[in-house]
Amino acid sequence: MRTPGYTLPGKALITFTAALLAMVPLFASAQESRDNLYRAEIVIIERLVDPQNVEERMASRMPEPVGNMAKQMKVIRADGSVGTSLRLAPETDLRLRSAAQRLENSGRYRVLMTAGWYQSFPPNYDGEPMQIAVGDWLADAGHREVEGHITIDRQRYLHVGVHLNHWTAGSSSAYPVQGDTGGNELQPASTTARAELLTWIRETRRMRSEEIHFLDSPTIGVLVFFRPVEG
Repeated sequence: MRTPGYTLPGKALITFTAALLAMVPLFASAQESRDNLYRAEIVIIERLVDPQNVEERMASRMPEPVGNMAKQMKVIRADGSVGTSLRLAPETDLRLRSAAQRLENSGRYRVLMTAGWYQSFPPNYDGEPMQIAVGDWLADAGHREVEGHITIDRQRYLHVGVHLNHWTAGSSSAYPVQGDTGGNELQPASTTARAELLTWIRETRRMRSEEIHFLDSPTIGVLVFFRPVEG
């Protein structure tokens, strides 16, 4: 004896089918996120050298002031509190942790920032600049010793753009905290604030997964590492 089957009424069947079709983009989006998921790691270090021994003289250059950005990688405020837009992974999980420790243990470097997080970077990903403000607080200047931003993009390959300024306390020159730079980063500095530009990093580099990349200036460096997360 055959048990009669149950058939959805026509209207209910159409509604059910429409609901399934509506979920397809969600499943596709989730799959794409998994396929392009990476663990990103960035470490910023300072090379411990006397500013007088830095051959690159940049005190007369005036970078544009770094204002508050929508996204923050790591911003240490004047009161010591930390702001970030990322869900940072524990430092003990970072691949770059041992490399950063070796550099600091050498006595020639100081680690200013470590940041690791998980994020999907699909093809044609156009990342927003993520603000950075780390190092000593320069009270007269009203900002941290190292400030700027880092941007991560992906076309065919991942690219990291580093835009960082390294300042030191000084009295001979400075850059205006509220002033208009006119978009020219090579103008002589004014004396509105008391900070001298030691060096900067202005570099965009293609990243290879599972490789440690190092971008540097005479006084600061940035370690970058990406690892694809499968599954």
